[in-house]
Amino acid sequence: MPQTFDLILKGGIVVNHDGRVERDIGVRGGKIAAIGDLSQASAAREIECRGLHILPGVIDTQVHFREPGLDHKEDLESGSCAAVMGGVTAVFEMPNTDPQTTTRDALADKVRRGHHRMHCDFAFWVGGTHENAADVPELERLPGAAGIKVFMGSSTGSLLVEDDAGIANILRRTRRRAAFHSEDEAMLRERKNLRVEGDPRSHPVWRSAEVALACTQRLVRISRETGARIHVLHITTAEEMALLKEHKDLVSVEVTPHHLTLVGPEDYERLGTYIQMNPPVRDELHRAALWQGLDEGVADILGSDHAPHTREEKDKTYPNTPSGMTGVQTLVPIMLDHVNASRLTLERFVDMTSAGPKRLFGIAGKGRIAVGYDADFTVVDLKRTETITNDWIASKSQWTPYDGKKVTGWPVGTVVRGYVVMWDGALETPSQGEVVRFEETLAR
Repeated sequence: MPQTFDLILKGGIVVNHDGRVERDIGVRGGKIAAIGDLSQASAAREIECRGLHILPGVIDTQVHFREPGLDHKEDLESGSCAAVMGGVTAVFEMPNTDPQTTTRDALADKVRRGHHRMHCDFAFWVGGTHENAADVPELERLPGAAGIKVFMGSSTGSLLVEDDAGIANILRRTRRRAAFHSEDEAMLRERKNLRVEGDPRSHPVWRSAEVALACTQRLVRISRETGARIHVLHITTAEEMALLKEHKDLVSVEVTPHHLTLVGPEDYERLGTYIQMNPPVRDELHRAALWQGLDEGVADILGSDHAPHTREEKDKTYPNTPSGMTGVQTLVPIMLDHVNASRLTLERFVDMTSAGPKRLFGIAGKGRIAVGYDADFTVVDLKRTETITNDWIASKSQWTPYDGKKVTGWPVGTVVRGYVVMWDGALETPSQGEVVRFEETLAR
C-alpha cells in the first residue's frame, strides 16, 4: 500500500550530518516521517524542490523582539514574521524587555504572548541578576526557558551584573549553559570621555578591544573556578578568539553576521549610527580574526543579535543614539552570500545554525533532518541573486544596514513543524509558533 503524508518535499538536495544528497522528505503530524525515494507515495501537498537545498531549520539563538514594554520598535509577532521571511524556524529571545524577564511570572507571560502568535518556534532567555541568583536552578528549568543570560556590561538596573562575586553566585547555581554579554562595565564608565559627539566612529574607540578582552578574561576565570559551562555572545576581537580557543571544554562562542561582514572605519562613514552596536563593529584586523576563529572551529554558532530601533531613535546625534540593528531576516542571505564567496561551506553554515545550537543548548527534536525530528526546514536557492532592501524587511523598524546589497543565495521556504510558513516571499501559514523543548527539562 503506498505511503501517505501531509507534505512531501520532492527532489531537493538535503544538507545534513551525512553530507549533501538528493532526496524526498515526507512529513506526517509535524514530524519527519520518511527520507529517501518517495516517488510512489502521495501527500496532501507536494512541493517540487529540484535544484534547491533543504537545510535543517535555522535556529537564531540571540534576538531582541522588545515585547513587552518596547513594542514600538518590535513585538513578538513582527519579529517572528521577519524571522520566517528570512528562513529562520526558531529563535531564542532576550530578557531586556520591560518588565525584564527575570521571574517565573515574566517568563510565563512571554510564553503566553508567543504561543500561536509568533510565526516561528521560540524560547526565552531568563536574565540572571543579583536578586534572583538563588532562584536560578528553578528558573532555568521552566518551560520555554533557553537558559540564563547575564549582562556584564551594556545594560541597566538589575540586569547588570558587573562584579565577580555576582557572576560566581549565578554560575555556582547553573546546570545548563549560561550566556553572557562580555564587556567590562567599569572600564566603559571610565572611558566615556572618549565618545565624540556626532561621530559614531568613536564608538569602537570607547568600547575598545581591551574592554571586551578584560571582561572575557574575568568570565573565563570564574567559569573555570565554578566549573560552569558558559556561552560568550557576539565575540568581536582577535584577542578574545586567541583566549577562548584555550578553553573550549567549558566555553562556547557566538559570532554574528554583521561582525563578519561590516568593517570600520569605512562602514561607519557610510552608515553612521545605523552601524552602532554593542560590542561594536571593528576594523579589518579583528574581522579577519573572527573568520579565522570560524575556520578553526573556535566559533560554535551564528546569532543575529537582532536588536531593532526606530529610525527616529537612530537619527539622533551620537552618543545619544541606541545601539542595535535588525538582523534575523538577513542572517541566512548574508551568510549564504559568504558561502558562495567560499568564505565557509554550506555544511559549516548548517553546523553553526542548526546542529550547533542543538548541541550546545540541548534542543530536543530540532537541528537535524532525521526521522522522528520536528519537520523544520530552511529551503534555499544557492544560485538566486537578490538585492536586500529596506522594503523587504518585515521588522517594525523597516530598515537594514544591508539596504542595496546584492547577495547570491536566498531563502525560498520556511517550514516549521510541517507548516509551510513562508514560500517564495509569501507568508502562507502564520502564527503557529510553539515553545522549543530542551533535553534537560523534558520531565517538566
